[in-house]
This record gives sequence, C-alpha cells and structure tokens, in this order.
Amino acid sequence: MQLVPDRSRVTPTDPVTVATLDDVPPADLLVVNGAEAWPADCAAALKRLPLVASSLAYLKPVEAPRAKEFRSRLELVTAASPAESDVFATYLGWQRRVRMVGSAQTDNLPDYTPQADRVLVLTSVTRPDPTGGAAPGTQLLLDAAAKLEAAGKHIVVGLHPREDRTLWEQYEISPLGSVPASATAECAVGIPGTVFPIVAAVGVPLVGCVDPRLQVPEYILDVCSSTIDKPELAVEAVANARPASRGDVFAAVGPIGGSARRLYSAWQTVITCSRSGVTRPDAA
Repeated sequence: MQLVPDRSRVTPTDPVTVATLDDVPPADLLVVNGAEAWPADCAAALKRLPLVASSLAYLKPVEAPRAKEFRSRLELVTAASPAESDVFATYLGWQRRVRMVGSAQTDNLPDYTPQADRVLVLTSVTRPDPTGGAAPGTQLLLDAAAKLEAAGKHIVVGLHPREDRTLWEQYEISPLGSVPASATAECAVGIPGTVFPIVAAVGVPLVGCVDPRLQVPEYILDVCSSTIDKPELAVEAVANARPASRGDVFAAVGPIGGSARRLYSAWQTVITCSRSGVTRPDAA
C-alpha cells in the first residue's frame, strides 16, 4: 500500500494500491524513502507504526531538514549498495548501521545482446511537478541525440516516468522501460540518474550528459564510461564507450540477485521484533 497526498491523479488502471492519510488501512510497518515534506508528514501522522527508511532512489549527501523529526524512531535503515548507504546515512543524519540489501531492479536483469549502432537515450524530467523536481540538461541530451542520429545511430528512448513524452516523439520510444530496452543497445546516453547503475549492471556502456547545475552522487558518475557537456562530443564518446568495472557496479548497486527477498526479510524482522517488544540491533 502506497500513501499519497490525494487521489486526484490516481486512475483505475494504476498497478499500485494507494491510500491517503484520511483512510489508512490497518498496517504493520511504515516505510519512508526520504525525509522531504511528504515522507515526514506521513511519519508524523502515523506515530504508532514501526518506522523504517529504505533508499529507493539517489539523494544528495546533505542532511534533509526534516530528517531530525523522525530519525530517533527509525528501527532500520536500508540502502542498495556501499556508496548509496553512505549517501543515505548522511541524508538522514544517521550514525548507525545501514543495512545493504542490493537493488530489487537487478534481481531479473535481461541478457545483454547489443545491436550495432543502437543507442538508448535515458531521459530525466523536464519540468517539476508535485511529485518531484526537474533535472537540468534536457537540451544537451536532445542535441546529443540529434548528433548521434545524424552519425547513423538508431535512437531508442527510455522515458523517465515523469518526462514530457512530446519532446522525444521523433524517435522510437521503448514500450519496455529503460532497463529491458538497454539489453539491445550498444551504448546508453543520458542524464545520470537512478537507472544508470541498473543499466550498468546489465553490461551496457554509459555516457553521461552533465549540466553544470546538475548535482549527481559520484557513485553514479563512476559507472559512466565518460561524461560530456557539449553535444558535439557525443559521437566520439559513444564510439569509445566501455562497460563499467565490476567494482564500480557493486559500489553503485550492491549485491545482485535476491535483493527483494533481503529487503522484505529485513522489513519483516522489524515487524516481528515490534510485536514481541524486542529492540533491533540496527536501532540500538
């Protein structure tokens, strides 16, 4: 069950069951994935539930202003990898152990069978909305895609869920999602974000389009073969791109395989300990 501020954008075909704070059903655990306004509001409203923080997307290594409101309640903090654990701990102001569980997105990675001259473009978000901000660099990525197409590359676009689709309709837009689509690309080019380490785990070489205003954790940049800040550099960068090293992939995504099981097991342990009145070592 996912908590949402309101149901104005919920449709009958949405795959995730949602509730608002006005109609929360009985629950055993509250999981927050950040410390911005909405997660902090949920923690404040549901004070009787055991509380866990699990990192599901990259964040900045700066303590969030509202983390202190619920930090002392946290029974467990999880993150995918060593690098993400360090960032999430700083973000929460957390001084104790972060449980490394890996990323569930790597549990069923597609086999990598690249096709010559096929380039996947990984978009970000052009405009902010109530669910999150926008990432700079879209024009750079659009211009880079145009340069690559002019050089004979077939462009396939992996859209961020909140990206403006109309910006990319001149190209093939993958209906599969970015990770499955990456399995046939000789290289991926995009604005570095959460999906980059997952695509790197598939084995795809990555080129990052970086805008001076963009703040990205180093571990995400580390899985890039190279970065560009001018569209004219795109063709050469793709030609010379190489897959990320095993070490950089592990630092970014953690252990591959069984990640969902590890995460759910950790959550279930919190529930069990809460019911029995036992304090978890992670929260001691």
